[in-house]
Amino acid sequence: MKIRRKLPKPSRSARPAYLIGYPSVPPTLSDLRDWFDLEYGGPLNVRHGAGDGAPSDDHSALVLATHGPWSGAFQLSLPVEEAGAWRERLSWGHTAAGQVIPTNATPREASNQVLHAARLARGLTLLTDGTAYDTTCHTFLNPSDWKDRSLDQFKMGDHLIVEQTEADESSREWFSTRGLAKFGLDEIETFRPIGLPNRPVIEILSGIADELARIGQTPKVGTALAIPALGLSVQIIRHRTVGLGAAPTSFREVAW
Repeated sequence: MKIRRKLPKPSRSARPAYLIGYPSVPPTLSDLRDWFDLEYGGPLNVRHGAGDGAPSDDHSALVLATHGPWSGAFQLSLPVEEAGAWRERLSWGHTAAGQVIPTNATPREASNQVLHAARLARGLTLLTDGTAYDTTCHTFLNPSDWKDRSLDQFKMGDHLIVEQTEADESSREWFSTRGLAKFGLDEIETFRPIGLPNRPVIEILSGIADELARIGQTPKVGTALAIPALGLSVQIIRHRTVGLGAAPTSFREVAW
């Protein structure tokens, strides 16, 4: 008897990983499959999210897409009302949109799932000359941006940014990540006096984020964490929640 492998399930968070705005019509499923197989070796296997059959002709249907052990889900086209709501929220000119939704993953699988979702978003953008919106990093990605990110292998810099802004106190700057939430982790932050070089701080926060994604967990406050790649010992000194955008974001403050 042939044993059917259990299909992966989309994340219950219902928050898309990427929104993709189309300047005209969405791509076809066969176009996406052909593109993916050419770019990443394939095969990209797709199945309808509501059952065991092949995807329906309804572009708004949820499609599960697997490549080897990696999985993701997407809708080629959102309902008109939902696409219109995103158009208003993102202030872009696209009247049609699709979305990529991450599937549930263990900490060990998270990096592969994040990479797979990004590959799907890259394909949908390049096939339509559209615009992708990364809902965690709050960044827009045009075709030229994706061409600079081949996504041949996992690189944390493709999925995370470090922001630098003034803190509430005028004498300090706030450095914080956007992107660790894709891995089911809290973002990290640190504060530095204004006027000091920013590049070393950005590189260190990126290195800490890379290590946290590798171990797959957010250390508790008071924990000391060794970062071998940086030759540093990092202390987790505070946890807090900050209202950013439409949803609160959890941060762990780090010091070294």
